[in-house]
Amino acid sequence: MTTPSNTDTLPQGTRIGRTALHVNDLNELTEFYRTVVGLSVLEESDTHSVLGVADTPLLVLEGDVDAPTRHQSAAGLYHTAFRVPSRAALGDTLARIRDHWQLGGASDHWVSEALYLTDPEGNGIEIYRDFPREDWPRSDDGRVRISTEPLDLDSIEAAATGDTQAPPGTDIGHIHLEVSSLDAFRNFYVDTLGFEVQTTVPDAAFVSAGGYHHHIGANTWHHRTAPVNGRGLSWFEVLVPNQGALNAVQLRLDGRDIPVTETDDGLVIHVPDEIEVRIRTDPSAL
Repeated sequence: MTTPSNTDTLPQGTRIGRTALHVNDLNELTEFYRTVVGLSVLEESDTHSVLGVADTPLLVLEGDVDAPTRHQSAAGLYHTAFRVPSRAALGDTLARIRDHWQLGGASDHWVSEALYLTDPEGNGIEIYRDFPREDWPRSDDGRVRISTEPLDLDSIEAAATGDTQAPPGTDIGHIHLEVSSLDAFRNFYVDTLGFEVQTTVPDAAFVSAGGYHHHIGANTWHHRTAPVNGRGLSWFEVLVPNQGALNAVQLRLDGRDIPVTETDDGLVIHVPDEIEVRIRTDPSAL
């Protein structure tokens, strides 16, 4: 077993992989993410769709016509955040939203520029582009500072090129969860998995690996009290850069007696609120 020198935190290069949604109308959701978000359909069947950019899968839609609506008390997804590589790509995204859907909000976060919307089944979406990392404001202790300011949509629109698809380099930059307890969130994602807290705001925390502004956000704004259920988030992936990092995660999980299912791809954990997290080595790093 190869173990990295620092076994307490996740290493540089850790990132979010695929996100999966449990959906009722598979055809409608597939068309939405193709037309509005700009993803390509990489794989499609009667029961699921895989969408992504180029040959990289980003989103899995698991269809179930009998899937109940998510209970209003259930934990789960706040939004999936698709990161585009340029302001031009963000401008093209804004054009697609205005042509085919409805913009829910927009913010300058000091570290990024973000657009917000909701898919036809109520799943939150953020589409954003990062400012250069060297321009991110930081506090005295080195943590990234994040704010929410008005976004100049006119300048975003002016950057558009007319592209109807998300460009190469688009990925899932982060995922934001609704949880029942921030203490339980930090106990698992920080103290066990090894993410580091970057920013906290009232009733929310943002954690990352390698100094990113955040890979995972969590909030209790809507006072969720029950485990994840019904339509919405099915699972999401955390990708680590090498086998040594994966081994270190498994050691930390074993040390806390957290049940783990080992698969051919990596590890599967059902964490607080029964949210399924899949952890594996990053295929792009191999």
